Amino acid sequence: MASADQPFNTAHDAELRQSIPVLDDNTYGLDDKKDPSIDKADADAKGDNRDSGSLKAHQSNSIRNNDHVRLRRPPIIWDEGMDAFLESFWRRLRSVFSRRMVLSLLAGQLVSLAITCTSVVSTALAQRGFDAPTTQNFFLYFSLMCIYTPYTIYRYGWKGWGRLLWKDGWKYLLLAACDVEGNFLAVKAYQYTTLLSCMLLDCWAIPVCMFFQWFWQRPKYHWTQFLGVFIVLIGLGVEVASDHLTDKDYPAVNMVKGDIIMLAGATFYGFTNATEEKFVRDSPLYEVIGQMGLWGTLINGAQAAGLEWKNMKASTWDGKTIGLLVAYTSAMIILYTVAPILYRMASSTYYNLSILSSDFYGLLFGLFLYHYKPYFLYFISFPVTIIGLIVYFWSLPLETQGKLNVKAPNYVDVRQGGIQIGSARAAGDVAEQVIVERV
Repeated sequence: MASADQPFNTAHDAELRQSIPVLDDNTYGLDDKKDPSIDKADADAKGDNRDSGSLKAHQSNSIRNNDHVRLRRPPIIWDEGMDAFLESFWRRLRSVFSRRMVLSLLAGQLVSLAITCTSVVSTALAQRGFDAPTTQNFFLYFSLMCIYTPYTIYRYGWKGWGRLLWKDGWKYLLLAACDVEGNFLAVKAYQYTTLLSCMLLDCWAIPVCMFFQWFWQRPKYHWTQFLGVFIVLIGLGVEVASDHLTDKDYPAVNMVKGDIIMLAGATFYGFTNATEEKFVRDSPLYEVIGQMGLWGTLINGAQAAGLEWKNMKASTWDGKTIGLLVAYTSAMIILYTVAPILYRMASSTYYNLSILSSDFYGLLFGLFLYHYKPYFLYFISFPVTIIGLIVYFWSLPLETQGKLNVKAPNYVDVRQGGIQIGSARAAGDVAEQVIVERV
């Protein structure tokens, strides 16, 4: 039999069983011994003395405390006829396209679209003679600091915020430094190597992110996730082939130097994404983003003043330039706000896979702004990328990618009342609602 699940006593329980996550029989502990409390709960669920509400509560607790439970998708039955196969395949599709998965897909494409907007605006700024990429990002970090740090102070109080800087500030300083340098090196690489080389080498961030996500979260990767990565990279390869066939590349000034710089930038990106995922799974969003904005403002500001002060003086600071900077900053704020939410719903690796579709959105912008003549391969690359994103979570639910334990630091007295969105308690509640979603 392809399915090891035992039938329930009533039709109602059987239907309910189909709507909740399936649990592996041998994954309750390191020595294959089941948790006695789970055994008792399963035994009760098979009897008539437990109602559906209690069963849901049991499953919710099991998912929250996933030290003893590993979730998997409903199995596909191959050897019991076509009807059984189609029914089990339909259950798998329903499981994959859960509300959380659909939101993750949409969030991933939103951040991909935001990245495309920043590229388009950066091109427009360069055409106007504004050559200060580090200065562009200064406005981003400063805006993040102004938006999220005051609310952190409101929630923690001045003393609590001061303790946060004293005890945990070094972690956010390291995170912000890697983020700033990743952005700087990625932009710098385009000045030395080719466009196609940058597109390919930027993918180095994916294995780096997967490694550090495993290092911080210890997720159980399934072979279908590696297949999903491979399919997404095929989509990227189709885009690269399209650019090559349409002669969109440009000659390299120093390819070796540019490639090394891009690899370094991609390494910073992968580390930053995975580490930020670890932070937002343990701390409120407003704390993490606010601290990144604070330390990023200091680091990025010092770097811009030291490296680009001549460019800032020579750049044109008129109304159009300021408007483009506002548009760039707005898109980046959306990116830096939605990305941590995507880390919680899915993972940082999924984020890196999602943004590979940004070149397709760049083509759409080019059709209207620069009257590009699209090559047919571009329209193949996007659905291939989306298929890869779906395959990535074909076998394992999103809940398996890391634990969610959002809380404020224990040395901080969190202020109660007021706006609860983004607070430790609200973030935890939202996270739990997402985690216990039935697949």
